[in-house]
Amino acid sequence: MSDLHLQVLSAGDLRQDRATDALPFMEEDGDLLDAYSRVVTTVAERLRPSVVNIAVTQPAQGGNGVAGEPGQVRGTGSGFVITPDGLILTNSHVVHRASRIDVSLPEGSSYEAALIGEDPDTDLAVLKISAPDLVAVELGDSQRIKVGQMAVAIGNPYGFECSVTAGVVSALGRSLRSYSGRIIDNVIQTDAALNPGNSGGPLVNSRGEVIGVNTAVILPAQGLCFAIAVNTAKFVTARLIRDGKIRRSYIGVIGQDVPLGRRLVRFHSLIAPSGILVHSLETESPAARAGVTTGDVIIGLDKQPVSGVDDLHRILTEEKVGVVTTVTLIRQGRKLDLAIVPAERRQVGG
Repeated sequence: MSDLHLQVLSAGDLRQDRATDALPFMEEDGDLLDAYSRVVTTVAERLRPSVVNIAVTQPAQGGNGVAGEPGQVRGTGSGFVITPDGLILTNSHVVHRASRIDVSLPEGSSYEAALIGEDPDTDLAVLKISAPDLVAVELGDSQRIKVGQMAVAIGNPYGFECSVTAGVVSALGRSLRSYSGRIIDNVIQTDAALNPGNSGGPLVNSRGEVIGVNTAVILPAQGLCFAIAVNTAKFVTARLIRDGKIRRSYIGVIGQDVPLGRRLVRFHSLIAPSGILVHSLETESPAARAGVTTGDVIIGLDKQPVSGVDDLHRILTEEKVGVVTTVTLIRQGRKLDLAIVPAERRQVGG
């Protein structure tokens, strides 16, 4: 009995000891939560002076384009200061076709902004305001981002200024179609909540460095939000400041992705099992001048395989403008190479 009693007491003591040992872990969890909160708070306070609200006036269909007159629609978005002298980065779709752009700073002052340049293909735009004492953000390096790391989004959803949401980087290297129709590569996926009005705001890491430009959310899904990687933004911003636009080439075909028959793929030893079926061509376009015709299937450009329209867009860079290039196609079962000279692509119209 005595031994049994001792065993029971020992088991009870053991349970008590385990309960006591659990307390430090609970306290540690609380400390971790406080640390997480401190990081988000610090990041929000650091970025708040640099995040701006953007209000645009755009001509509606049939409008006359004069601000304040009938036929106008108004929209809002976000942006952030990238240089102390007033350069602001935002989304192209926020300011595209705007007849007037107004930027409101966190302390309440408002300034009319000039559009330095925009690139619909990466959904980025640069604005300029003349305002004193601006605080610029610190741009990070999107190549150093890791899946699972903290991500904080700051913006003005539905006009609620400097709203802060936090989450993690959900995935890297995503592709997203811009409103111009082109594919944006190396997009960051995050579950930090975004809403209309967040567009153009910064996605920030725990050090307060901007790692992306918030651009899109997939509805009705939850937690599927996307940002343009900051390294893409750095390149595009530099070109927009210098030239006001990004130059890209085009050949002037209108087509769709189509699969190729297995016998055709084997016979011609093709790398890609699909290509672009040409439905029509723009008049006097590079493709028309090169001899491309309706019904051709484009399978390569400059010795690079083309499995679809997105591949063609990736290959048609600025360097191809005015340079003789080889377009490879299938015509009535035969493989042909034609010399083509891509021209500079026109910007998406208003």
